[in-house]
Amino acid sequence: MKEIVLDTETTGLSVRDGHRIVEIGCIELDNLVPTKNIFHSYLSPDGKKVDPKAFDTHGYSDDFLSTKQKFFEIADDFIKFIKNKKIIIHNAEFDIGHLNNELSLIGKPKINNSNVIDTLELARNKFPGSGISLDALCKRFRIDNSKREKHTALIDCELLAKVYINLIDQREPTLNLVDVSINRPLASESQLDYFKKVVIPNEEELSNHKNFLKKNLKKNYF
Repeated sequence: MKEIVLDTETTGLSVRDGHRIVEIGCIELDNLVPTKNIFHSYLSPDGKKVDPKAFDTHGYSDDFLSTKQKFFEIADDFIKFIKNKKIIIHNAEFDIGHLNNELSLIGKPKINNSNVIDTLELARNKFPGSGISLDALCKRFRIDNSKREKHTALIDCELLAKVYINLIDQREPTLNLVDVSINRPLASESQLDYFKKVVIPNEEELSNHKNFLKKNLKKNYF
C-alpha cells in the first residue's frame, strides 16, 4: 500500500490573514518503507510577506522566495503525486487548510479529509496528556532529530515517516536517511533494513527452548 507523508511551510499561521504556502515536501511510502519517489518545491507566496515568527521557524526570506515558482505552476504535478494515496500529516488541519486554500485560488478540487491520516490525532489518542509535537514524539521513540535546526518540509517528512511507523506499532525501519534535495532519492535499497516477517518456531525449537529453561535457569523463589 502506498501512502504519502506530507509537510508544508507557510508565510504565517492563518489562511484568513492571507498567508500562503512557501514549501511543500512529500515522501512516498510503499508498505511503510520510503521509496525513491519524492515531491518537493519551494514556492513564491505571490507577494505575501513572510511573518517574522514564520521566518524564525523555517528561515525562508522574502528575497529567497521571490524567485521561486508559484503554486499554480506545480499544482498539476502535486495533484498527480498524491492521487489515490493516503496522506499522512502531523496537525493535518493546518496543512490541509493551506493546501485547500491554494487549490481553491486556482480553481482545483480540494483535498478530501477522508484521505488524510493525522498523526497528531493518533498521538493524542495513544498518549493522552503527554507531549505530542513532532519533536516530543521523536524523543519518545528515540528518533534522531538533531538535523532539525529549522522546520523544513523534507526533513520533517523524514522524521514523521519514522514517527508514523512507531505510532501504528510497526517496527521502525532502520534507515540511513540523508539530506534530500529535488530529484535526489531518499535512500538506496542497500540502505534499507526493514523486515515485517514474523518467524514462528517449529516443534523442535520449542522443545529445545523448554529443556533449556528447565536445565539452565534457577527457580525464582521471590
